[in-house]
Amino acid sequence: MSGPGMKLRPSTDREGLRRMTAEDIRDTFVIGDLFQPGQVSMTYVEVDRAVVGSAAPLAAPLPLPTDRRLASSYFCERRELGVINIGGPGWVELDGARHELDNLDSLYVGRGVQAVTFASASVDAPAKFYFVSYPAHAAHPSTVVRKAEARAIQAGDQKTANRRVIRQSIRPGLVETCQLVMGFTELEPGNVWNTMPPHTHGRRSEIYMYFDAAPARVMHIMGEPTNPRTVFMDDGEAVFSPSWSMHSGVGTAAYRFVWSMGGENLDFDDMDHLTLADLR
Repeated sequence: MSGPGMKLRPSTDREGLRRMTAEDIRDTFVIGDLFQPGQVSMTYVEVDRAVVGSAAPLAAPLPLPTDRRLASSYFCERRELGVINIGGPGWVELDGARHELDNLDSLYVGRGVQAVTFASASVDAPAKFYFVSYPAHAAHPSTVVRKAEARAIQAGDQKTANRRVIRQSIRPGLVETCQLVMGFTELEPGNVWNTMPPHTHGRRSEIYMYFDAAPARVMHIMGEPTNPRTVFMDDGEAVFSPSWSMHSGVGTAAYRFVWSMGGENLDFDDMDHLTLADLR
């Protein structure tokens, strides 16, 4: 079954973030109702008109519904969709064609796919599908990218506790998209920092979803470098950052996170790097 309908997260500006309490930040930027068993959950984020959601099927497959906020007859009528399975084996059916997804496999769904259905291969180890969607101006082929097929980049240093593997699965050269890029990062044991020093990219917003963290927690850092704000994240929660906001995090143990971006540019090197001295 579906959840209670698509929720809305309005956009905010730099000044608005400066005035927020810790509770305000969580209520505005953190999406904490993902992966409800037997449900599809969706949140419409006004920043770049993203939709962040999950499907956690059990015995019965779950169709992806549209919503009145999209003003469309089906979800992907004017949208593209990126999916990563962070649970057990499952499959996603696109207009009758089944695509098997194991743990940490990715799927790009192109504009114009009318019927999207999520299913688990077993209720004993159900699939957990995380998805992010952006508006699309053209139709591109739907494509599966296995974990082993993603572009893997070794980054960081054990000395600074941020050694990690960045796996770019939905990206130029592997999958043609309109504005979506997506993948996940895996911190190696004994490492806790991600994306430090941080950066911004004024032409794209970014969304993080932390997973495989429990019982650890992650302190996510966002906002302007001269006025950083923090929020503690639990396993399976997502947080979005406007294009003007940095995004970084430190955990109480190693973890993984899915990152996704949408905006004007698909170039991964299109970012404004910060230094530790820039942070206040």
